[in-house]
Amino acid sequence: MRGRTIKLSASRRLVGDLMRFSIGVPRVTVQRHMNLRPLLDARDGPDARPSWTVLFLKGYALLSQEIPELRRAYIKFPWPQLYEYPASVASIAHEREHEGERVVLLSIIKGPEQRSISQLETLIRAARSLPVLEIKEFRRSLKLARAPAPVRWLLMWLGLNIGRKRARYFGTFQLSVYSGLGAESLNPLTPLTTLLNYGPIGKDGSVAVRIHYDHRVMDGANVARALERFERILNGEVADEVKRLAQSGTPAIMSAAGTSK
Repeated sequence: MRGRTIKLSASRRLVGDLMRFSIGVPRVTVQRHMNLRPLLDARDGPDARPSWTVLFLKGYALLSQEIPELRRAYIKFPWPQLYEYPASVASIAHEREHEGERVVLLSIIKGPEQRSISQLETLIRAARSLPVLEIKEFRRSLKLARAPAPVRWLLMWLGLNIGRKRARYFGTFQLSVYSGLGAESLNPLTPLTTLLNYGPIGKDGSVAVRIHYDHRVMDGANVARALERFERILNGEVADEVKRLAQSGTPAIMSAAGTSK
């Protein structure tokens, strides 16, 4: 059967390169079924509510602040070793429209544990709504994707294996979810130490939450305990901040410029 060839776009080359470096990571998944009813109730107010992406992001950043293993990375330069960061850098996956194609691009948020829910909401909305080339990380990634393959692979290898550069360009953990579409990814790939995702959230607050982790950096029992603590953080510290936000009357959703909508 005769078909047609389709040239790889810059965004498809970018995904291919990320998979090239992700496929060699010995990744294992630990899942916990959580009951987030306290957080669900705190979020269920008359005002604009923070997105679940923001709430999980804030909670995971607080968790990473407590657990150093979540801020570590396996790097190979100048020799195999673990590198620990003093703070988290989140890598958030966004589906955007670019040059007539739906593409997945990653934005970076430094120190999410130090930012308020409103500030995180503003940053994520900007990454989802501003023109693609106005986002620094998107512009840089698409520019790299147009370079010759050997150049791309060398720069990505160096970025992932030089400790001081890795968090700046790739982050310390990744958050990627499809729950808003009623679906969930069971085997996502990333070159980072951990990737957090979760499924659709039930009306009773039930949800399956997963941490996909690099087994060279940590072990499954530690991740299982981390998920237990994560549930308490979401229903505790994060829910409390949502309540304070509602009581103060501050809108959770802000425009890219920082003004309320």
